[in-house]
Amino acid sequence: MKNETLFLEKQRFTQWWLWLIMILVVASAFYYEESTLEKIVVLVILIPFFLFVLNLETEISSEGISVRFFPFHLKKKFFAWDEIVKAEVREYSPLLEYGGWGIRRGKSGVAYNVKGNMGLQLVLKSGKKILIGTQKTEELKQILVERENKK
Repeated sequence: MKNETLFLEKQRFTQWWLWLIMILVVASAFYYEESTLEKIVVLVILIPFFLFVLNLETEISSEGISVRFFPFHLKKKFFAWDEIVKAEVREYSPLLEYGGWGIRRGKSGVAYNVKGNMGLQLVLKSGKKILIGTQKTEELKQILVERENKK
């Protein structure tokens, strides 16, 4: 069987409040006299660039589920269907369950998320729990239903 891509989602940090904080930090660099030109260049160019390139990519194929949080993961983390006991879309609390957004470890396992409060919860045969944030809940639910019906 050919490895067919069934679902693909790429997410970025696009929250207005995050960019507002970034602008305030950059503006404060201009306020303090001890700020050097080098510090300002780092704040104005490198930090926003880093925030811009950060992205979470989720792919579901006929062989399993892949996740990559670039630039922290250069290669995708792959979970084969035969090692996944449970896969479901659920609502979660990023702050209470995982302590925020990004790559997080919490009482509910490991989370990869950039925004929102909906995610794909995986439970592996090993007992490990992985949550992957999503903005495409309905499409993801449909893919999981179709996968279950093909079994």
